[in-house]
Amino acid sequence: MLIKISEGLYGFIWDDYSQNNCNTYLVDSSKKILIDPGHAHLFANVRQGLDALRVSLADIDLVLATHGHPDHVEAAAFLKDTSRFTMSRTEYDYIVELTGGRYREPEPDFFLQEGGLDIGSDCFDVIDTPGHTPGSVCLYWPAKKVLFSGDLVFPQGVGRTDLPGGSGERLKESIVKIMDLDIEFLLSGHGNVIAGKEPVRENFRIIRDYWFRSL
Repeated sequence: MLIKISEGLYGFIWDDYSQNNCNTYLVDSSKKILIDPGHAHLFANVRQGLDALRVSLADIDLVLATHGHPDHVEAAAFLKDTSRFTMSRTEYDYIVELTGGRYREPEPDFFLQEGGLDIGSDCFDVIDTPGHTPGSVCLYWPAKKVLFSGDLVFPQGVGRTDLPGGSGERLKESIVKIMDLDIEFLLSGHGNVIAGKEPVRENFRIIRDYWFRSL
């Protein structure tokens, strides 16, 4: 399902819960950035949305992965010849080790590092947020007050920590790190968009009051 979140920002929201796939987001600004392209065999959802926006795969300047699980990164292979690709170095090394060297997605053209990231004329903040995986990151867009949270937090939920490399304690520390940001749109890897400062704050309150006790 394609939705316009704000000017220059679109979401391909995955609403078929019989399949495991993530939400994908398109930043259509000075550069075109595709965040978490999803599973390869389910990429038609994104491709159809891009077609509706009259954006071709060749138009995408950068593919960015919040982490390396297949449901977030696998389809990056479709853009490897035309777009740059990036993820954190810690995450890349983790995935290569986890797959025994059989990692088949594109090698990053550069690695994300915590701090400022300038893409075209837009400025983002990369935030290291381990817990779901060792090298997970969130991407914050201050100008739009948007947080791309990957699988760190969801609507009334948090990322699982029972997979290899997961840590409940590190996940909790990562959530504390981002929960006081000025956020108008919380764009998670799964579930609906949370729009508005108060709904975002309420979501973090629910996470703090309920989920922190179980991490």
